[in-house]
Amino acid sequence: MGLPKIEGPLDPSRPLVVIDAGHGGHDPGAGTGLLKEKALTLSLALALRDALIESGGVRVALTRDDDRFLLLPERAGIARRLKADLFISIHADSSPVGEAQGGTVYTLSERGTNETAARLAEAENRADTINGVALTGQSDAVSAILVDLSQRETEAQSADFARLILREGEGRLIFKDRAIQSAAFVVLKSADLPSVLFEAGYISNPVDAARLASHDGRAAFAETTAQAIRVYFARHGGG
Repeated sequence: MGLPKIEGPLDPSRPLVVIDAGHGGHDPGAGTGLLKEKALTLSLALALRDALIESGGVRVALTRDDDRFLLLPERAGIARRLKADLFISIHADSSPVGEAQGGTVYTLSERGTNETAARLAEAENRADTINGVALTGQSDAVSAILVDLSQRETEAQSADFARLILREGEGRLIFKDRAIQSAAFVVLKSADLPSVLFEAGYISNPVDAARLASHDGRAAFAETTAQAIRVYFARHGGG
């Protein structure tokens, strides 16, 4: 699979963030109506890319910029092959009761911080299966990105980025959890790459769905997340 283009400054020493729009292709993600998670995450990813490019100083690549399917290991694999400095995977949660609202920021853990986190991780990790049949087996490539939790520096940087998203989003974004959550997301299992998964809101909640699908909602998501990325790189460098 070819690598996506890198946009932004031509200087290769500038830090690189890879933005992953969750789901795609035959995997629509959550959403029972006309609005599907795969379309919503792509629109948020594109808005975040545009905000970063407009402000300058940070190089950006998308795992997908159209409606295509990617295996979970391919997503983080793209970031690793590009030698990215930061990885963010964007999703939209769903709740059977439809009342849950707000975003949640996750970092990697072999065990979720609660049952909801564990359930969500299990659902997202099934994206590499169709009707319960695995699309891919364990291979050297997959094994190469399995997490080694002894990499404390990567964990700390991931947590710092997650806290920055929560801080920069205060007053502009709605959060379900004001604390960082953790779960065993396959897409985060790159041992040497600071990574977070951002559930931007609940697509099953009409208020959240309308907000995230609106121009103002996308702008708020993009501007606050872009600011968190800029502050992160100011602290940790990159490139």
